Amino acid sequence: MTLAFTLCSVNYLAQAHTLGDSLKKHNPDFRFVIGLVDKLDTKDIDTSKLPDYPLLELDKIQIADLPGMCARYDITELNTAVKPYYLDYFLRNNPEATNIIYFDPDIIVFDKLTHLEESLQKYDIVVTPHTTTPYNDTKWQNEEDIVNTGVFNFGFVAIRRSDSARKMVDWWCQKLEKECLIDLCNGLFVDQHWADFFPVYFDNVLINKHLGYNVAYWNLHERICTEKNGRWFINNSTALQFFHYSGYLIAKPNEVSKYQNRINFEDRPDIVALFELYRNELLKNNELYWKHFKCDYIKPPKIKRYLRVRKYLKLPLEKLAQLVES
Repeated sequence: MTLAFTLCSVNYLAQAHTLGDSLKKHNPDFRFVIGLVDKLDTKDIDTSKLPDYPLLELDKIQIADLPGMCARYDITELNTAVKPYYLDYFLRNNPEATNIIYFDPDIIVFDKLTHLEESLQKYDIVVTPHTTTPYNDTKWQNEEDIVNTGVFNFGFVAIRRSDSARKMVDWWCQKLEKECLIDLCNGLFVDQHWADFFPVYFDNVLINKHLGYNVAYWNLHERICTEKNGRWFINNSTALQFFHYSGYLIAKPNEVSKYQNRINFEDRPDIVALFELYRNELLKNNELYWKHFKCDYIKPPKIKRYLRVRKYLKLPLEKLAQLVES
């Protein structure tokens, strides 16, 4: 059995719902679970709007130092830090799950994931690089940004139940307990740099360069999207497996992603329909309702300096340098 899961707080339930619907459409034999990094019973929620998928709340997976993690992490860091802990939970409590796949909530699956299941018959861990070819301009995002944020994108990772995957999960949990920070000055960007070690530390790891995986703003320079008879393809030949809408906001429908300035809809009409589809699915799944809820685990910062530091750390490196020099 293949178990797929995502992680989000209540404010991202529309995204998780949309991901689940796409998995159900193309891979109905998968079991899908939403790991909820939040609490439901503290909120006045219209339960009729909840997605019809299991919701596994964070306090149910028995993380020993959960209070400490909540105290030191912001909402992005915490949602990322608990990823291997959920993998550990599923390995321990779902012995029938041969394969476990993690997807970020802002992903839509567009095909039956036969290629991935075949890969997991041969490999214990599957990861995807941000890009497989160089950039040829100086726009943002570029190679320097990837150096600072990680070679691989861990909006996706898949494992097969095995000794190698078990060792990886244990090591990743150890690292992310205290070192899942957005702290570029100290070489940390949540879970991503730690995961760069997977092909080195652990056996039987596939670096999957399939062009249909994890398609997003960071690799659209090498991938053209085309729809044929209701199916999407990359570069006219490779079936699109899943698209990662990282940084897309329905409040700014004319922007591909808040994290970059390379890709826009004017120059890339091939992706317009993909984003219109995503926007419509989010609205159908109550994005405007869920987006205003606050996560119970994250306390507001007490001092304004903390806010300024967070803001500067998230700036593109070239903009941060300009501020420092001015």
